[in-house]
Amino acid sequence: MTEELFCKVVSIVIKCKDCEDRRAGVRLTVETHSSSNPIHKKDLVVRLSDDTDPFFLYNLTLGEEDFQSLKNQQGLLVEFSAFPQRFIDLLEQCLAEQEKNVPRFLLQLLSSSNGLDCMPASLNIIETNPFKHLVHLSLKLLAGNDSDVKKYLATCMKNVKLENCTLKEKLQKTEEDLSRRLCVTQQALADKSKELDKLRNEWTSQSTLLTSRHTQEITAEREKALQIQTQYQLQYEKQKKELESSSSRTIQHLEARVTELEATNKDLTERKYKSESCIRELKGKLAGLEEEYHRIKQEVASFRRENATLDSECHEKEKLINQLKTRTAVLEQEVKDKEQVVNRTVDACENAQEHKKKLEESLELKQLQTGKLEATVKSLSEELIKANEIIKKLQTDMKKLMEKIKLKNAVTMQQEKLLGEKDQALQKETLELTNIKHALKIKEEEVLKLQEQLDSTVQKLEESKQLLKTNENVINWLNKQLNENKIASLQGTQALYEIPSSIKAVSTTSNLGVMQNSQVRINLNLPSDCTPVTEQRSIPTTSTPIVPPTSCDPVGLDMKYLKKNGCVPAKGPKVGNGHTTVPARPTLTKSGSSPILSAYFPGQQPRLPAS
Repeated sequence: MTEELFCKVVSIVIKCKDCEDRRAGVRLTVETHSSSNPIHKKDLVVRLSDDTDPFFLYNLTLGEEDFQSLKNQQGLLVEFSAFPQRFIDLLEQCLAEQEKNVPRFLLQLLSSSNGLDCMPASLNIIETNPFKHLVHLSLKLLAGNDSDVKKYLATCMKNVKLENCTLKEKLQKTEEDLSRRLCVTQQALADKSKELDKLRNEWTSQSTLLTSRHTQEITAEREKALQIQTQYQLQYEKQKKELESSSSRTIQHLEARVTELEATNKDLTERKYKSESCIRELKGKLAGLEEEYHRIKQEVASFRRENATLDSECHEKEKLINQLKTRTAVLEQEVKDKEQVVNRTVDACENAQEHKKKLEESLELKQLQTGKLEATVKSLSEELIKANEIIKKLQTDMKKLMEKIKLKNAVTMQQEKLLGEKDQALQKETLELTNIKHALKIKEEEVLKLQEQLDSTVQKLEESKQLLKTNENVINWLNKQLNENKIASLQGTQALYEIPSSIKAVSTTSNLGVMQNSQVRINLNLPSDCTPVTEQRSIPTTSTPIVPPTSCDPVGLDMKYLKKNGCVPAKGPKVGNGHTTVPARPTLTKSGSSPILSAYFPGQQPRLPAS
């Protein structure tokens, strides 16, 4: 249940950040909302709205609990039941003082943002005196969101419709009253015309009667006069004069009455014509108002459809921008991960250089490649920064478009109130709509270009991923070879292994487990311009078996780098009584007829970067 306590247009000083102070007329409404389900609760609602701007809406719902915190914060002395009346008294004092040059009480709307769009604002009631500005009350109002604005606009439309219905009812009542009065005047005119006809008939009958009587009396008197002319001549003349005077009096009286009736008849006819002309004018105005009302309804419906389409387009653009933002964030994270991987590869290459001087040239080539990759990653990061700048520009353009749309909505609402200026405003709105559509097309093209650029960057990143994977595989393979060399040197074999096409089988009959007539050569998958280094050493045929050390750790990179991508340490499978066998690898041929297989990647040829 709602009860309206105060609803008037008040003058408010609006202060915003980085803006000049301005004074505006704002409608301030104070209502009480009471509900009994499930608990009896009473809330005070304060609303700020602008009759010229329907999107200007600020609300405050103050309950008893909120009022207690407000009372403690601002040191109020009244209770919640007496607070609405005290607040209305302060507002009445502000209304009484607002026409003065230096008002004693004034209302102030203070916002911390640059405009009154979405940030909360505080409504202050200030008393000014020569010493200081004393704030009696400060209420924090929240800007209305989309649902609140829609509800407020719906109530405004409902009120407009109710006013329209009341005006229609008043118009019908006036028409009925005027028609009734016209019928009454017509009836009175008919009655007066009938009375005039009766009076005319009576006057004619009386005049005829009088003339007939006079003629009869004259004839009688003439006869008497002839008889006794001398005796009654004076008497006859006196009677004649008296009769003439009486007849003249009656005639004058009747003529005056006839003139009065004619004047009244003229007045009634003039009133009749005036009332008929008024009725015609009112009918014409009514028809014009109905036509304008239907035309305004159609225009409002069209504007609402256009606003809905523009809102949907704006939402779609915002979704696209959010998707692009997420994709750029993912790409930035991937670039950071790649930078970390590149750093790890650089460290691994430096460790490999310290342990083996023979691989310096190949590691320098890897460093050059990693530098190229870093350059590509830097270029990709620069392109991503540019894409972020373009996205920010798109966001600013979208904000400008939203502001234009809000201005357009404000203009449409003003057009509903100012019916005379509709044609010019409609032309301006059509021009603005064409410009906005053109700008939206341009922005869509820019978004498509950005998407293409992002696709290209994704492809480049995938290529860099593949290069990094191949580099890691090659480094792992090299570490494997280094570990094998270290194990062989610790065993005291003093020879490099040449891997023939078939593995020399270890004699199972001898318990010594000595490998006979076996020579192993390490063939690194080096570039074509590098010559493989081969060393042949004889294996001593002693009776002591060669057992690989189990407690030594592989020299080179960490085990976490060796175990990456499914690789295993360089330890061959045990055969028989604990001796190891070396897997067979095909020798490196210059002609390239036989494929070079990797021990860690069966069926895959490790690729080394070109020199």
